[in-house]
Amino acid sequence: MPRCGLPTFCGRTFRATTCARRWSSSDRARGALVDAEPQVTPSAAEAPRKSDLGVRLASAVVMLAIAGAAFWAGGLWLDLFVAVVALGVFVEYVRLVGKIADSASRLSSMVIFGAVYVGWGGLALAVMPEPLMLAVLGLVICTDTGAYFTGRSLGGPKIAPKISPSKTWSGLLGGMAAAGIWASLVVFSASYLVSAIGPTGASVAAALEVANLGMAAIAGAVLAIFAQMGDFYESWLKRRAGVKDSSRLIPGHGGLFDRVDGLLPVAIIVGTAWAATQAGL
Repeated sequence: MPRCGLPTFCGRTFRATTCARRWSSSDRARGALVDAEPQVTPSAAEAPRKSDLGVRLASAVVMLAIAGAAFWAGGLWLDLFVAVVALGVFVEYVRLVGKIADSASRLSSMVIFGAVYVGWGGLALAVMPEPLMLAVLGLVICTDTGAYFTGRSLGGPKIAPKISPSKTWSGLLGGMAAAGIWASLVVFSASYLVSAIGPTGASVAAALEVANLGMAAIAGAVLAIFAQMGDFYESWLKRRAGVKDSSRLIPGHGGLFDRVDGLLPVAIIVGTAWAATQAGL
């Protein structure tokens, strides 16, 4: 066996790393020294991303199909769909706070708050007429989409990096702008929405007649802020619980709570306003 020299560098002695490696008995038996590390090619590194994108798209198609079927059926089926989603969100919420609460009293208070928060949001959606529910869903989707693409394109200062590192002020403004445009379009086509609501939408029709596009844009932008607050609240819960997603129920998308975190506060505000209008308040 060759001997390893002891070269001196900068006054210190180091064992030579370029000399012949020591051979173990098992190495001799195999007749080879195995010290190579696996190489990761670019195609191999990109494969999980492509695979994840496919899973996300497939899951999105399934979610849209289920939600579309519920809206198409309407009535009791739509109410049942909202109730099932709300129940699933509450279960995920309880699992999150169960990892956060450090005492029974705190756990109880957080569970009670979650029951009110999620239950109120679900009930608010259930009492809305279907066109109004679609308008609310569209506003939240526009908020998320506008925030994502604006924040990704412009970047800039983070809003709360310790809670949600990807959220930027530019993204918030982009989401507000997108929501404002959506709300303006909804008001612009108010006659069609009111006719779809039917006789029960008389009070809403009166409100829409005096509303202008500017006020609608402001209302949409304000609702976008509440949607982002709901997103931050869930991000805070997940950060405290040490998890990335509320669950793994939806492949590539996380849990139900991850999908409706921004919808809940907007639904509470709009649904409560709708109920108050119907009650003549």
